[in-house]
Amino acid sequence: MSTFNAETAENLEDIEKQFAVVAVEQAETYWSLLSKVPGSKLRLTKYDDEIYESFMEMFPEYQDVERLKKFTEDELKTKEAKEKWRKYCALFEKKIEDYNFGTLLRTDAGAEYGQFTTCFVVRIQFYAFEVARNKHGLNDWAAGHK
Repeated sequence: MSTFNAETAENLEDIEKQFAVVAVEQAETYWSLLSKVPGSKLRLTKYDDEIYESFMEMFPEYQDVERLKKFTEDELKTKEAKEKWRKYCALFEKKIEDYNFGTLLRTDAGAEYGQFTTCFVVRIQFYAFEVARNKHGLNDWAAGHK
């Protein structure tokens, strides 16, 4: 059995497209769910409480509900933020399947997925924001939006 080497892999563009398709499908599935069930009634994982508590502890700035509701992608990309997120992600490495798989996250809980309201993150970041938003009822509006 040989190991995968991204540097020498052929059709890397095709692989990237497949990852993008999966990320879009996940976003569509989540939005479909949010449009039917108020987020405050959803559990995304069996670790929601731990995800939320760790998120609030390591990223106290998001205890501000307005900041949780709407943030910029740049907030997640600073050198300091990347280091904090690396530590946060490591907490769930053995608990959350595909914790580091790329997915789409809305930067504004008051908006649908869109070109200017979406950024690419790893799955545990998606869970951190969306579990917190759901706990605070920030996604409940979507269930009334058909």
